[in-house]
Amino acid sequence: MSGVIVTGPPRADAKDVEAIAGYGTATVHEAMGRTGLLGTGLRPIQQGVRVAGTAVTVLSWPGDNLMIHAAVEQCGEGDILVVTTTSPSTDGMFGELFATALHRRGVRGLVINAGIRDTAELREMGFAAWSAAVSPQGTVKATGGSVNVPVAIGGQIVRPGDVILADDDGVVCVPREAAREIAEASAARERKEALARAAFLDGELGLDRYGLRETLVRLGVTYTSYDDYVRDGAVP
Repeated sequence: MSGVIVTGPPRADAKDVEAIAGYGTATVHEAMGRTGLLGTGLRPIQQGVRVAGTAVTVLSWPGDNLMIHAAVEQCGEGDILVVTTTSPSTDGMFGELFATALHRRGVRGLVINAGIRDTAELREMGFAAWSAAVSPQGTVKATGGSVNVPVAIGGQIVRPGDVILADDDGVVCVPREAAREIAEASAARERKEALARAAFLDGELGLDRYGLRETLVRLGVTYTSYDDYVRDGAVP
């Protein structure tokens, strides 16, 4: 497997990245029309952490972390390293030594669609990471791959410079050219949810606020008392 290392790709504007960092992945995912989620298989090794940054992407051979070494050189302040493999892998391709090098360069975290190790050390040093597996299994450095090319994770394409947002719920990718628009849409959704939250605290029901009683009627859903339910033989 040969490959390419692309230098100097375009990145989302830092101000837009910081704006997106103010919202949870669920809010941003909804603001994008329920797109951008990198699947449910990527889980955080820590809790209560949210990071946003620009993607530096890596396509590696399974069980081989050579291209992660190559990618470190391409990483800088505000980036998030995004790694996937050409076929499924659970080997521990990333650990504390990589995190030390990336932390020194201002990298905000890691998203890896493979295995990670040294999780206690990563938590202790405050390096955020999301992975598909945790494994002490080591890797080799023997096969070429690519850095800063489009990669696919969870059915989504991640390009270098796209915005990666990750928290306890998962990981979302925002296309770099849409970052400002999605930040604004996320803010609007937050305002809408704040109004709903206040209404629910005041006792209003979602059935009424969202007009869902009419939906139930349209779908043929009916109400009946328990006694009538039993009388009709629905309960043995």
